[in-house]
Amino acid sequence: MSGWPRVARLDGRQRTKAAVMRKLRRDLRLPRHFGGNLDALFDSLTTDVGGPVRVSWHVTKGAAAGLGDDLAPLRRTMEEAAAERPDLEVAIRG
Repeated sequence: MSGWPRVARLDGRQRTKAAVMRKLRRDLRLPRHFGGNLDALFDSLTTDVGGPVRVSWHVTKGAAAGLGDDLAPLRRTMEEAAAERPDLEVAIRG
């Protein structure tokens, strides 16, 4: 990685899919046309955001409970985007 990365830090306070998307949009300065759905997230992470990029997500028990069935698809989308792009690092714990 070269240069300073754009960093998104999700700390467990984001307990809905909409809250996760808002935090990513703000921290990574996603484009205005970002739609806030999983397809838009993948597209933005793989093509719209200048790199390097790091997403650090601490999934607390409260966040996991609040996200429910949205947690796995969000996680999978971020991990798939990272697999497509060598300068995108996704670190998820919890």
